[in-house]
Amino acid sequence: MSTLSGQVAVVAGATRGAGRGVARALGEAGAMVYCSGRSSRNAPREHAHHYAHRPETIEETAELVSAAGGEGVAVVVDHKDPAAVRELFARIERERGRLDVLVNVLTHAPVERWRPFWKLDPEEGREQFEGWVWPHVTTARYALPLMVKGRSGLVVEIVEGEGIGYHGQAWFDLFETVLKRLAYAIAVEGADHGVTALAVTPGFMRTEAIMDEYGATDESWRDVAMSHPQARRFGFIASETPVYVGRAIAALAADPERSRFSGCVTSSGTLSEVYDFTDLDGSRPNMQRYVAEHHPEMLRSREGVRHWELGA
Repeated sequence: MSTLSGQVAVVAGATRGAGRGVARALGEAGAMVYCSGRSSRNAPREHAHHYAHRPETIEETAELVSAAGGEGVAVVVDHKDPAAVRELFARIERERGRLDVLVNVLTHAPVERWRPFWKLDPEEGREQFEGWVWPHVTTARYALPLMVKGRSGLVVEIVEGEGIGYHGQAWFDLFETVLKRLAYAIAVEGADHGVTALAVTPGFMRTEAIMDEYGATDESWRDVAMSHPQARRFGFIASETPVYVGRAIAALAADPERSRFSGCVTSSGTLSEVYDFTDLDGSRPNMQRYVAEHHPEMLRSREGVRHWELGA
Protein backbone atom coordinates (compact mmCIF):
# COMPACT_ATOMS: atom_id res chain seq x y z
CA MET A 1 0.00 0.00 0.00
CA SER A 2 2.07 2.94 -1.28
CA THR A 3 -0.55 5.66 -1.47
CA LEU A 4 1.92 8.18 -0.02
CA SER A 5 4.96 7.22 -2.08
CA GLY A 6 7.10 10.30 -2.69
CA GLN A 7 5.51 12.28 0.13
CA VAL A 8 7.52 13.73 3.00
CA ALA A 9 6.16 13.77 6.54
CA VAL A 10 7.28 14.95 9.97
CA VAL A 11 5.95 13.33 13.10
CA ALA A 12 6.93 15.61 15.97
CA GLY A 13 7.09 13.49 19.08
CA ALA A 14 7.53 10.14 17.36
CA THR A 15 9.35 8.24 20.09
CA ARG A 16 6.45 6.25 21.50
CA GLY A 17 2.68 6.04 21.83
CA ALA A 18 0.60 7.83 19.23
CA GLY A 19 3.68 9.36 17.61
CA ARG A 20 5.24 5.97 16.95
CA GLY A 21 1.94 4.58 15.66
CA VAL A 22 1.42 7.51 13.30
CA ALA A 23 4.97 7.31 11.95
CA ARG A 24 4.64 3.58 11.36
CA ALA A 25 1.31 3.97 9.55
CA LEU A 26 2.68 6.72 7.30
CA GLY A 27 5.58 4.41 6.47
CA GLU A 28 3.09 1.63 5.77
CA ALA A 29 1.58 3.95 3.16
CA GLY A 30 5.00 4.53 1.58
CA ALA A 31 5.91 7.95 2.99
CA MET A 32 9.32 9.25 3.90
CA VAL A 33 9.01 10.13 7.60
CA TYR A 34 11.23 12.33 9.72
CA CYS A 35 10.74 10.99 13.24
CA SER A 36 11.65 13.70 15.73
CA GLY A 37 12.00 13.56 19.49
CA ARG A 38 14.46 13.66 22.35
CA SER A 39 14.90 10.04 23.38
CA SER A 40 17.78 8.66 21.36
CA ARG A 41 19.82 5.51 21.68
CA ASN A 42 22.82 7.70 20.87
CA ALA A 43 22.33 9.85 23.98
CA PRO A 44 24.83 9.45 26.83
CA ARG A 45 24.01 6.39 28.89
CA GLU A 46 23.08 8.42 31.96
CA HIS A 47 20.50 10.35 29.91
CA ALA A 48 19.28 7.57 27.62
CA HIS A 49 16.01 6.96 29.46
CA HIS A 50 15.59 10.41 30.98
CA TYR A 51 12.57 11.54 28.99
CA ALA A 52 9.31 10.01 30.20
CA HIS A 53 11.40 7.39 32.04
CA ARG A 54 10.80 5.04 29.14
CA PRO A 55 13.24 2.98 27.02
CA GLU A 56 11.80 3.72 23.56
CA THR A 57 13.91 5.75 21.11
CA ILE A 58 13.32 7.64 17.89
CA GLU A 59 15.77 5.33 16.12
CA GLU A 60 13.49 2.39 16.87
CA THR A 61 10.55 4.30 15.46
CA ALA A 62 12.46 5.15 12.27
CA GLU A 63 13.33 1.47 11.86
CA LEU A 64 9.65 0.55 12.21
CA VAL A 65 8.80 3.08 9.48
CA SER A 66 11.31 1.52 7.11
CA ALA A 67 10.23 -2.02 7.97
CA ALA A 68 6.62 -1.04 7.20
CA GLY A 69 7.55 0.05 3.66
CA GLY A 70 8.50 3.70 3.98
CA GLU A 71 11.72 5.50 4.76
CA GLY A 72 12.30 6.47 8.36
CA VAL A 73 14.77 9.14 9.44
CA ALA A 74 15.42 9.71 13.14
CA VAL A 75 16.16 13.31 14.11
CA VAL A 76 16.98 14.39 17.65
CA VAL A 77 14.97 17.57 18.26
CA ASP A 78 13.89 19.28 21.45
CA HIS A 79 10.74 21.01 20.20
CA LYS A 80 10.92 23.45 23.10
CA ASP A 81 13.98 24.93 21.37
CA PRO A 82 12.84 27.16 18.45
CA ALA A 83 16.31 27.13 16.89
CA ALA A 84 16.31 23.33 16.79
CA VAL A 85 12.84 23.35 15.23
CA ARG A 86 13.90 25.86 12.56
CA GLU A 87 16.91 23.71 11.73
CA LEU A 88 14.72 20.62 11.35
CA PHE A 89 12.64 22.23 8.63
CA ALA A 90 15.64 23.90 7.02
CA ARG A 91 17.18 20.44 6.76
CA ILE A 92 14.04 19.03 5.19
CA GLU A 93 14.01 21.85 2.65
CA ARG A 94 17.66 21.16 1.79
CA GLU A 95 17.24 17.42 1.57
CA ARG A 96 13.74 17.05 0.13
CA GLY A 97 12.55 20.46 -1.03
CA ARG A 98 9.02 19.75 0.15
CA LEU A 99 6.85 18.89 3.13
CA ASP A 100 3.51 17.17 2.72
CA VAL A 101 2.44 16.18 6.23
CA LEU A 102 3.08 17.46 9.74
CA VAL A 103 1.68 15.58 12.72
CA ASN A 104 2.12 17.27 16.10
CA VAL A 105 2.06 14.64 18.85
CA LEU A 106 4.21 16.53 21.34
CA THR A 107 3.25 15.93 24.96
CA HIS A 108 4.25 17.14 28.39
CA ALA A 109 4.39 15.59 31.83
CA PRO A 110 0.97 14.23 32.90
CA VAL A 111 -1.30 16.53 34.86
CA GLU A 112 -1.01 15.67 38.54
CA ARG A 113 -2.83 18.44 40.42
CA TRP A 114 -6.53 17.81 39.84
CA ARG A 115 -7.77 20.81 41.80
CA PRO A 116 -10.30 23.60 41.20
CA PHE A 117 -9.01 26.49 39.13
CA TRP A 118 -8.83 28.81 42.13
CA LYS A 119 -6.45 26.41 43.88
CA LEU A 120 -4.04 25.94 40.96
CA ASP A 121 -0.61 27.55 40.82
CA PRO A 122 -0.47 30.09 37.94
CA GLU A 123 3.29 29.66 37.58
CA GLU A 124 2.86 25.92 37.23
CA GLY A 125 0.27 26.56 34.54
CA ARG A 126 2.62 28.92 32.71
CA GLU A 127 5.42 26.34 32.79
CA GLN A 128 3.10 23.64 31.48
CA PHE A 129 1.80 25.92 28.72
CA GLU A 130 5.32 26.71 27.58
CA GLY A 131 6.35 23.05 27.73
CA TRP A 132 3.19 21.57 26.21
CA VAL A 133 1.48 24.05 23.90
CA TRP A 134 4.25 26.32 22.70
CA PRO A 135 6.25 23.52 21.01
CA HIS A 136 3.15 22.76 18.92
CA VAL A 137 2.91 26.42 17.93
CA THR A 138 6.56 26.81 16.94
CA THR A 139 6.67 23.48 15.12
CA ALA A 140 3.63 24.36 13.01
CA ARG A 141 4.97 27.88 12.42
CA TYR A 142 8.26 26.67 10.94
CA ALA A 143 6.69 23.81 8.98
CA LEU A 144 4.07 25.89 7.20
CA PRO A 145 6.32 27.93 4.86
CA LEU A 146 7.35 24.72 3.08
CA MET A 147 3.71 23.72 2.62
CA VAL A 148 2.65 27.18 1.47
CA LYS A 149 5.54 27.20 -0.98
CA GLY A 150 4.36 23.89 -2.42
CA ARG A 151 0.69 24.94 -2.20
CA SER A 152 -0.17 21.65 -0.54
CA GLY A 153 0.00 20.20 2.93
CA LEU A 154 -1.73 18.49 5.82
CA VAL A 155 -1.29 19.56 9.45
CA VAL A 156 -2.73 17.35 12.17
CA GLU A 157 -2.83 18.18 15.87
CA ILE A 158 -3.21 15.07 18.02
CA VAL A 159 -5.58 16.01 20.84
CA GLU A 160 -7.92 14.47 23.39
CA GLY A 161 -11.65 14.51 22.91
CA GLU A 162 -13.82 14.75 19.81
CA GLY A 163 -15.25 18.10 20.78
CA ILE A 164 -14.64 20.92 23.24
CA GLY A 165 -16.04 19.37 26.40
CA TYR A 166 -14.26 20.15 29.68
CA HIS A 167 -11.13 18.11 30.39
CA GLY A 168 -11.44 18.10 34.18
CA GLN A 169 -8.71 20.57 35.14
CA ALA A 170 -8.40 24.17 34.02
CA TRP A 171 -4.81 24.10 32.74
CA PHE A 172 -5.33 20.79 30.93
CA ASP A 173 -8.57 22.05 29.43
CA LEU A 174 -6.90 25.26 28.29
CA PHE A 175 -4.04 23.40 26.62
CA GLU A 176 -6.26 20.96 24.74
CA THR A 177 -8.63 23.71 23.63
CA VAL A 178 -5.75 25.84 22.38
CA LEU A 179 -4.41 22.97 20.27
CA LYS A 180 -7.82 22.49 18.67
CA ARG A 181 -8.05 26.20 18.02
CA LEU A 182 -4.52 26.21 16.57
CA ALA A 183 -5.62 23.64 14.00
CA TYR A 184 -8.63 25.80 13.20
CA ALA A 185 -6.51 28.93 12.75
CA ILE A 186 -4.14 27.11 10.38
CA ALA A 187 -7.14 25.75 8.47
CA VAL A 188 -8.57 29.24 7.97
CA GLU A 189 -5.31 30.90 6.98
CA GLY A 190 -4.07 27.95 4.95
CA ALA A 191 -7.24 27.49 2.89
CA ASP A 192 -6.05 29.70 0.02
CA HIS A 193 -2.63 28.02 -0.01
CA GLY A 194 -3.64 24.37 -0.33
CA VAL A 195 -3.11 23.60 3.36
CA THR A 196 -5.56 21.45 5.30
CA ALA A 197 -5.43 21.40 9.10
CA LEU A 198 -7.49 19.59 11.69
CA ALA A 199 -7.36 18.02 15.14
CA VAL A 200 -7.67 14.25 15.53
CA THR A 201 -8.19 12.34 18.75
CA PRO A 202 -7.41 8.66 19.20
CA GLY A 203 -9.44 6.58 21.59
CA PHE A 204 -8.00 4.81 24.60
CA MET A 205 -4.69 3.63 23.15
CA ARG A 206 -2.75 0.53 24.03
CA THR A 207 0.49 2.47 24.33
CA GLU A 208 3.69 1.00 25.70
CA ALA A 209 3.12 2.73 29.05
CA ILE A 210 -0.50 1.61 29.40
CA MET A 211 0.32 -1.99 28.49
CA ASP A 212 3.06 -2.01 31.11
CA GLU A 213 0.78 -0.40 33.70
CA TYR A 214 -1.89 -3.06 33.20
CA GLY A 215 0.53 -5.95 32.74
CA ALA A 216 -0.99 -6.62 29.32
CA THR A 217 0.46 -7.99 26.09
CA ASP A 218 -0.81 -8.06 22.52
CA GLU A 219 -2.10 -11.55 23.22
CA SER A 220 -3.58 -11.00 26.69
CA TRP A 221 -5.03 -7.49 26.59
CA ARG A 222 -8.64 -8.60 26.12
CA ASP A 223 -8.45 -10.83 29.20
CA VAL A 224 -6.90 -7.95 31.12
CA ALA A 225 -9.70 -5.67 29.93
CA MET A 226 -12.24 -7.94 31.61
CA SER A 227 -10.29 -8.76 34.79
CA HIS A 228 -8.38 -5.61 35.75
CA PRO A 229 -10.70 -3.33 37.78
CA GLN A 230 -9.33 -0.07 36.40
CA ALA A 231 -9.25 -1.42 32.85
CA ARG A 232 -12.90 -2.47 33.13
CA ARG A 233 -13.87 0.90 34.57
CA PHE A 234 -12.33 2.90 31.76
CA GLY A 235 -13.35 0.76 28.79
CA PHE A 236 -10.03 -0.86 27.91
CA ILE A 237 -12.01 -3.44 25.93
CA ALA A 238 -12.74 -0.72 23.36
CA SER A 239 -9.12 0.42 23.13
CA GLU A 240 -7.05 0.70 19.97
CA THR A 241 -3.42 0.44 18.97
CA PRO A 242 -1.51 3.65 18.20
CA VAL A 243 -1.35 2.54 14.57
CA TYR A 244 -5.11 3.06 14.23
CA VAL A 245 -4.92 6.84 14.49
CA GLY A 246 -1.89 6.66 12.20
CA ARG A 247 -3.95 4.94 9.54
CA ALA A 248 -6.56 7.68 9.94
CA ILE A 249 -3.93 10.30 9.18
CA ALA A 250 -2.47 8.31 6.29
CA ALA A 251 -5.95 8.10 4.77
CA LEU A 252 -6.39 11.85 5.16
CA ALA A 253 -3.00 12.50 3.56
CA ALA A 254 -3.93 10.37 0.55
CA ASP A 255 -7.36 11.97 0.07
CA PRO A 256 -7.39 14.65 -2.67
CA GLU A 257 -10.59 16.02 -1.09
CA ARG A 258 -9.31 16.14 2.49
CA SER A 259 -9.98 19.88 2.71
CA ARG A 260 -13.61 18.99 3.52
CA PHE A 261 -12.33 18.15 7.02
CA SER A 262 -10.22 21.29 7.43
CA GLY A 263 -10.82 22.99 10.77
CA CYS A 264 -12.64 19.98 12.22
CA VAL A 265 -12.05 18.02 15.39
CA THR A 266 -12.60 14.34 14.71
CA SER A 267 -11.44 10.89 15.83
CA SER A 268 -9.75 7.77 14.57
CA GLY A 269 -13.02 5.87 15.00
CA THR A 270 -15.02 8.39 13.00
CA LEU A 271 -12.44 8.51 10.20
CA SER A 272 -12.38 4.71 9.99
CA GLU A 273 -16.00 4.84 8.91
CA VAL A 274 -15.18 7.42 6.24
CA TYR A 275 -12.06 5.76 4.84
CA ASP A 276 -12.78 2.07 5.56
CA PHE A 277 -9.52 1.21 7.35
CA THR A 278 -9.12 -1.06 10.37
CA ASP A 279 -6.82 -1.46 13.33
CA LEU A 280 -4.01 -4.04 13.22
CA ASP A 281 -6.36 -6.85 14.28
CA GLY A 282 -9.03 -5.96 11.72
CA SER A 283 -11.33 -4.29 14.26
CA ARG A 284 -12.85 -0.78 14.09
CA PRO A 285 -12.75 0.66 17.61
CA ASN A 286 -14.73 3.83 18.26
CA MET A 287 -14.00 4.90 21.81
CA GLN A 288 -16.17 8.00 21.71
CA ARG A 289 -19.21 5.92 20.76
CA TYR A 290 -18.36 3.26 23.34
CA VAL A 291 -18.13 5.83 26.13
CA ALA A 292 -21.37 7.53 25.10
CA GLU A 293 -23.20 4.19 25.07
CA HIS A 294 -21.66 2.43 28.06
CA HIS A 295 -20.00 5.00 30.33
CA PRO A 296 -21.57 8.43 29.81
CA GLU A 297 -20.44 9.38 33.32
CA MET A 298 -16.84 9.35 32.03
CA LEU A 299 -17.62 12.38 29.93
CA ARG A 300 -17.94 14.34 33.16
CA SER A 301 -15.47 12.45 35.36
CA ARG A 302 -12.12 13.87 36.36
CA GLU A 303 -10.92 10.33 37.00
CA GLY A 304 -11.93 9.41 33.46
CA VAL A 305 -10.08 12.38 32.03
CA ARG A 306 -6.97 11.53 33.99
CA HIS A 307 -6.95 8.00 32.63
CA TRP A 308 -7.48 9.17 29.06
CA GLU A 309 -4.44 11.36 29.49
CA LEU A 310 -2.32 8.45 30.65
CA GLY A 311 -3.32 6.63 27.51
CA ALA A 312 -1.98 9.40 25.26
